[in-house]
Amino acid sequence: MYHVLFGTKLCWLLLCVPVAVIGVSFGVLGHGWIFLLSLLGMAPLAERLGFVTEQLSFSTGSTVGGLLNATFGNATEMIICIMALRKNMIRVVQLSLLGSILSNMLLVLGCAFFFGGLKHTHQDQKFNKVVPDKFSLRSVCQNTLGFSFISSLETKPCGLLLLQVTAQVSSSLLLMAVMGLLFPAVLHATGTELQMGKSELALSRFSSIIMLVAYIAYLYFQLKTHRELYDSEEDSDEYDGASDDDEVLLGFWTSIGWLTILTIFISLLSEYLVDAIEGASNLWNVPIAFISVIILPIVGNAAEHASAVMFALKDKMDISLGVAIGSSTQISMFVIPFCVVIGWSMGTHMDLNFELFETATLFITVLVVAFMLQEGTSNYFKGLMLILCYLIVGASFFVHVDIPDAHPGA
Repeated sequence: MYHVLFGTKLCWLLLCVPVAVIGVSFGVLGHGWIFLLSLLGMAPLAERLGFVTEQLSFSTGSTVGGLLNATFGNATEMIICIMALRKNMIRVVQLSLLGSILSNMLLVLGCAFFFGGLKHTHQDQKFNKVVPDKFSLRSVCQNTLGFSFISSLETKPCGLLLLQVTAQVSSSLLLMAVMGLLFPAVLHATGTELQMGKSELALSRFSSIIMLVAYIAYLYFQLKTHRELYDSEEDSDEYDGASDDDEVLLGFWTSIGWLTILTIFISLLSEYLVDAIEGASNLWNVPIAFISVIILPIVGNAAEHASAVMFALKDKMDISLGVAIGSSTQISMFVIPFCVVIGWSMGTHMDLNFELFETATLFITVLVVAFMLQEGTSNYFKGLMLILCYLIVGASFFVHVDIPDAHPGA
């Protein structure tokens, strides 16, 4: 219990959980406080969920462990989205997922480049290493947040060719996700649907299934056929050795139990969060679009943000890059289409039409980041440019008026 509850520097935020429960149960707190407390309380729960999942992977083997971490890597976002879908708050789902992608690609990566570049000003930082996906980063991030560092998960230089292969795969998946979001938005905006109100939804569901198939194929590519691109044989041996030592802090059934408990509390806070978001928006006089795209991702993913910056300061840019790009790939190719399929099963018209403004923002972001990464180097000026781009995005959504009535699924 100690390792789960107090093994993170964010443990003091767990106090927000009982306060939020009491506030909702007795009605003594307004929507603004409930939203804030739920959001803050969710940050350490999400980080602890990652830790427990990593501990569970030690008992299941590397392949199953990788699948577990790939699935639960964005469990918090999925739970929030499912709660919102139950209340037919489709725009909250779409905007929050979009915000997570934008936050990781611009703010997280930008801060890593910026602070890493300030500390290592004598030369550009290089990330000519294998770019790990998010499922292989969970245990690495425990060092930043209070747990021992598994050095075997630090990838070793494997040549620029490996960087190009893995970076191209991630970029291709992100561009595929943009394509999946672009066509339904354009179809709706141009009014060229074969069956008005139906073709867009059918296209979204078909595209979501294709995107899920592509993501499953990507996992197979990464975990099986081309595993050497992401983890060298030497790293795998060291990892197996490390997992047998003091890094194994929870047993199989203990991990299952904590996984269940944390999921229940995250689900509870997610329901509070969704119920209070409109009230908080009216109270603070802040657009729901801004809260969903900017505030939710920054606070909800604070643990990962801190990890990316800390590893950049240690000149481990490959790991920082994996935190940002790996998470963006997972959300765009797995979480978003998964929510469409879940909404389909619920009878909710969740689609891939994120509207032209939002889709254009994502498209430009992917292009900007792709250009930043193509040289394989980073410095504080590149980081500053990414951060400034994120500020422009934030300001745009602050003045952007979202019109849910114009959305066919709303």
